[in-house]
Amino acid sequence: MNAKTADPTAPDQGRIVLLTTSHRVAPGLLSWPAWQALRTADRVLCADGAHPQLPYLREAGIRVDEAAPTAEELVEACAGGRTAVVVATGEGDPALADGLARLAGSGRVRMPELELLPASYDLPGARLLDLVQVMDRIRLECPWSSQRTHKGLAKYAIEEAYELVEAIEDGDRDELREELGDVLLQVVFHARIAEEDPDAPFSVDDVAGTIVDKLVHRHPHVFGDERADTPEEVRAHWLRTKAAEKQRTSVTEGVPLGQPGLALAAKLHSRVRTAHLDVPLPSGEDIGYELLALAARAETEGTDPEAALRAAARTYRDAIRAVEG
Repeated sequence: MNAKTADPTAPDQGRIVLLTTSHRVAPGLLSWPAWQALRTADRVLCADGAHPQLPYLREAGIRVDEAAPTAEELVEACAGGRTAVVVATGEGDPALADGLARLAGSGRVRMPELELLPASYDLPGARLLDLVQVMDRIRLECPWSSQRTHKGLAKYAIEEAYELVEAIEDGDRDELREELGDVLLQVVFHARIAEEDPDAPFSVDDVAGTIVDKLVHRHPHVFGDERADTPEEVRAHWLRTKAAEKQRTSVTEGVPLGQPGLALAAKLHSRVRTAHLDVPLPSGEDIGYELLALAARAETEGTDPEAALRAAARTYRDAIRAVEG
């Protein structure tokens, strides 16, 4: 029978609260509704005696029974209006949940009120903690990964970056998600290796802290009092703060010479144009000078010459396959 037609003389069947927590949040940092449920419960149970929350619950004066009751036993424990709180294990106690679902679906048992109460939950970015932990274990236990160095991994960073660009150009969302993960792995892997440096160690937290500080400093229109209403004004803020940070003597400083030639030419031309320098393009008989001029023209027109050439090359590839077919 439903709540509107329930027999007021029927005994109260009590309440079962399944309390879930995230292992990515420090133990003991629980929501206020969770603490209320724990403090007012007639019985608190947990099947995992090594659950990280147990020491903090007991320190707060909450008695926790290390037990794994069946669904029937738990329903019986709530008879008479009692409340039982089950602190879920990392796996979520699926056997208990399935048992309660079967009892509720049978229609033969008067069920207590069932509540799923998240005591702590993941914030955005929480899975990054899992990646750090997995990388740490791989570094310690994998014969291949434990021997890698920054230099030995450098080529993979380049390869993964190219694969990411290809996924973007293909418009494949699943591939994009996977390739972003592969690029992220390179960052975490290098940061893990850096922890072992005897002279200047740093961790992934140091890497994240550095980029956070840089982003905040270079966005005074977001985190400070300056104002920027257009992308051009944002870029001006960025360049101004970057110049103050780096204190470079040449606009060419910081331009990696190892990048693809068209990208390198476009980047140099962008630096010259942004700095309003009058530097004529060099001329020569070699075809490289013609490519330099084309790259500079593309950059002036707002076109990425590398992306444009890749697009043309893909069209060429399709034409080759069509002839072959």
